[in-house]
Amino acid sequence: MKEKAARSLVKSISWRITGTLDTMVIAFFVTGNVSMALSIGTVEVFTKMLLYYLHERAWNKAEFGRIEEKPIEYHI
Repeated sequence: MKEKAARSLVKSISWRITGTLDTMVIAFFVTGNVSMALSIGTVEVFTKMLLYYLHERAWNKAEFGRIEEKPIEYHI
């Protein structure tokens, strides 16, 4: 079964919200500056969302690790 592009997009957005919050927390601990942490988080949310989306679409084309489910045939 393959995923539609819209599903990959929604997954990208939800994962980036989580990842960006993590990045902002780490950036704050490293820099000690809230403004810098927010700036770093703002830039990376867009770059990583795009990279994740492209990564998902590439993996969706790969057959690695997939099995084809065959429909059950009923004989009467």
